[in-house]
Amino acid sequence: MVPYQGLTMQPDLGISVFAIVVLILSVIMHEVAHGYAALLFGDQTAQRAGRLTLNPIPHIDLMGSIIVPLLLTLSGSGFLFGWAKPVPYNPYNLRNQRVGEVVVAAAGVFTNFILAVVFGIVARVAIANGADIFAQLSAVVILVNLSLACFNLIPIPPLDGYMVLRGALPMRFSLMLRDLEMRLMRGGAFVLILVLFLFTYFLSTPFYMLVQWLFGLLVGKQ
Repeated sequence: MVPYQGLTMQPDLGISVFAIVVLILSVIMHEVAHGYAALLFGDQTAQRAGRLTLNPIPHIDLMGSIIVPLLLTLSGSGFLFGWAKPVPYNPYNLRNQRVGEVVVAAAGVFTNFILAVVFGIVARVAIANGADIFAQLSAVVILVNLSLACFNLIPIPPLDGYMVLRGALPMRFSLMLRDLEMRLMRGGAFVLILVLFLFTYFLSTPFYMLVQWLFGLLVGKQ
């Protein structure tokens, strides 16, 4: 999932469409990274399901990858949100399950940070050479991936940050968090709505300040 807001620009329709494409590709790479990390630790679930591919078709969720981002863009909300189908994996197949779960959870976030860093370099080169369009497009990629990475690090289920926290805690507390997660997951869409509510009303301002600060570090220019 990724909340995105044009922190340094007022995007026109072309930039907005580009942001949707970047969002879809970024969440797909995020999910594929989860699958490859699981495979590294011995779980072949994602591989057998045909999900270790950058082909977008197996990953696209009609509602989360297309309809919701498109409606948000057409409404001029300045806020982009979406998701892909989660890559399946079985934590009980992992060698060293606790460490494996942390690595699997962190892999998607790490991938998005790497993409942000790479396009930060591209943006710096583009700015230095006066290539404004490349700088602007790179800025979109950076913002989307920084937002995706930072949002997923929030330690609230079902986000990756919660899994990382759970794996880092002593076993007693880890089991308590796992039990809480299982209870919340029974809520289905209600849990997603709750996460969005908490984010919007309590975390959105510091979140965007953090994303903008990281953006400035990567690009060296606001």
